[in-house]
Amino acid sequence: MNAGDRVRVTRADVTNEGVLMPSSTEDHLVVKLDGGYNVGIAREGADVDVLETDVYDIEDAQSEGDGTSEIEFDDDLPTVSLISTGGTIASTVDYRTGAVTAQFDAEDVLRAVPDLAGRANYRGRVVANILSENMTTDVWVDLAEAIAEEIEAGADGVVVMHGTDTMQFSASAMSFMLDTPVPIVFTGSQRSADRPSSDNVMNAVCAVEAAKADAAEVMVCMHASESDDVCALHEGTRVRKNHTSRRDAFETVGAKPLGEVDYEAEEVTFRRDYAPRGEADLALHADIESEVELVKFTPGMDPAALDYLDGKAGVVIEGTGLGHVHTDLIPRFEELVEDGTTVAMTSQCLDGRVCDRVYDTGRDLLDAGVVEAGDTLPGTAKVKLMWSLANLSDPAGAMGRNLEGELTQRSVPWE
Repeated sequence: MNAGDRVRVTRADVTNEGVLMPSSTEDHLVVKLDGGYNVGIAREGADVDVLETDVYDIEDAQSEGDGTSEIEFDDDLPTVSLISTGGTIASTVDYRTGAVTAQFDAEDVLRAVPDLAGRANYRGRVVANILSENMTTDVWVDLAEAIAEEIEAGADGVVVMHGTDTMQFSASAMSFMLDTPVPIVFTGSQRSADRPSSDNVMNAVCAVEAAKADAAEVMVCMHASESDDVCALHEGTRVRKNHTSRRDAFETVGAKPLGEVDYEAEEVTFRRDYAPRGEADLALHADIESEVELVKFTPGMDPAALDYLDGKAGVVIEGTGLGHVHTDLIPRFEELVEDGTTVAMTSQCLDGRVCDRVYDTGRDLLDAGVVEAGDTLPGTAKVKLMWSLANLSDPAGAMGRNLEGELTQRSVPWE
């Protein structure tokens, strides 16, 4: 049997059928199942039947994407800059190991998603080629600078291709780092392009349509449901990934999405107020303070777990309910404040705002110098504090003010 053969493998009364992939070890077989997933099977004790030979040309698959893209310019079309940072939307199977790896650059995405043709003129740019768990503040700075350069060069909109796991953090960072006259749309994919259930095509197409639309906002464009019909447009500072694997993993917390894109009709509709295209002048505020931590309080937490916070410029607490921690931890946070650390409180609850004036614990936290961050999402609050410490004279006061849609005036149910 050879890589590329269709096989049936039985081991320990479990049978898997699919295409045999190359394996990085001699001890395991890698089989690509019909649903797109790869499964590793120990060779020892496995019975293998070759059902068909050479059904998948591994050599050709390895060379997919080679060469350069030829993108014709049409004066009647807007120009959209495609900026790649890596992630599943720019991933394919590594045919040496059978694993999914981030390896496409922005021009490869154009080849991989032919539905993008004719919608805009495209410029491709690679800022990073990493899985999103490897995102850093340095890459944020590079990304903000690249977006600004693309807008200065005449881009009518920007699409950032990004891994979904930390997309909400990067979208928040760009919201604070950039004043933009054009749409900046983050998109990604929960499932890689080699899988039949991939969401990469629809997300990419809808993101381009949003980048051509009128809202000069930083947005996240992802499936609105499990169906391939509509993508939701989420405000960059109010979005959260709420599911590990569903295609509609992203939600706007505390409000309706900013808008939506109908995939078939190619129509963009906005539900709430937004900054219109061309209203703002482009400005870059890319300084960022990296010495900020997000701390989740849990019952039974050892106060010694907070020792690593000494010397940090900022700390965001993810407290319980209205914004609480164990009473014994309050002196520790007070010490941090006295040493010059800005400490802000958020809530672990998905909806609602912190209010440390209701119970004694909250009042003690306020007396200790902890500031309230309202209903700002904890991850967004961390990014906001990182940015505020580097750019504002009163970062503590800024945590209680709305800067980029991250903090609503009051939390109300919505229909």
